[in-house]
Amino acid sequence: MAITTELIKELRDATGVSVMQCKKALEEAGGDIEKAKIILRKISKQSADKKASRTLGAGVVATYVHNTGSVGTMVELLCETDFVARNEDFKALAKDIAMHITALAPEYLKMEDIKEEDKTKAKELFEEGVDKNKPQEMRDKIIEGKLNAYFSEKVLLEQAFIKNPELKISTLVEQANQKFGERTEIGRFVRFSIN
Repeated sequence: MAITTELIKELRDATGVSVMQCKKALEEAGGDIEKAKIILRKISKQSADKKASRTLGAGVVATYVHNTGSVGTMVELLCETDFVARNEDFKALAKDIAMHITALAPEYLKMEDIKEEDKTKAKELFEEGVDKNKPQEMRDKIIEGKLNAYFSEKVLLEQAFIKNPELKISTLVEQANQKFGERTEIGRFVRFSIN
């Protein structure tokens, strides 16, 4: 299949990656946009892995306050360079994440942040609801599934993005890595609420 400028533009609009990278990915994928997206994700992951040791010395603090004024969020979105931190798309991403946090009220940033006592309490709660007559192995799998579902609603990086529920917040951050060409990470957040 011939790689047309329209095809390159479509892939660039969908991913935000440079024209040359889009062209190379489309050539490698034989003109298939979906395969090209997968190729770009792999390249982005490899690039991010190489850059993982770099310090995140720049970023922005974004805020969002609901129009009622009774709930708001402050989030720190980190990146490697101030060039990216000043980018309007980067600032908009930080604002979108702040709005998401305001709406969905996550309690943790990532799964590793969940305290053992919280995991234990949730596990005990779910154990009570599982049929005792089922084999132990099946009960363990059911409880594990319920725990994952429960905590995925409370962990920011595991939540479905409010503006596009097909994307998890972690995927949104990965796309930012790809788009800006450097490591991007949510540093921390705080949500305030009256009542």
